[in-house]
Amino acid sequence: MNFKDLTSKTLITDSDIDWEVLGNGVRRKIMVYDDSLMLVKVEFEKGAIGSVHNHPHLQLSYVAKGSFEVSMGEEKKILNEGDVFFAPTMVFHGVVCLENGLLIDVFNPHREDFL
Repeated sequence: MNFKDLTSKTLITDSDIDWEVLGNGVRRKIMVYDDSLMLVKVEFEKGAIGSVHNHPHLQLSYVAKGSFEVSMGEEKKILNEGDVFFAPTMVFHGVVCLENGLLIDVFNPHREDFL
């Protein structure tokens, strides 16, 4: 499915969207977005790393499955299924997957660099 087709959808079926393999045990699905909001599923194999980075977007991440060591600024904490982290604008953050896991990421505004 073409990502541009997603902007006009309001009812999204997971099986209609292909995984994008990012390498090193990480893959993602851009589920839906418009100019101000984006929802992305990111799947990690045990040991996979979401490198420390920052961006101008606000980010909320829900741990839908698994366990992650999350770094936020100078702090680190283990988060498990059902937990959430919030990455404010330009704050460095990253994850290490401790057991196979899935994050549901929400960005405001959408991540143009993902498209």
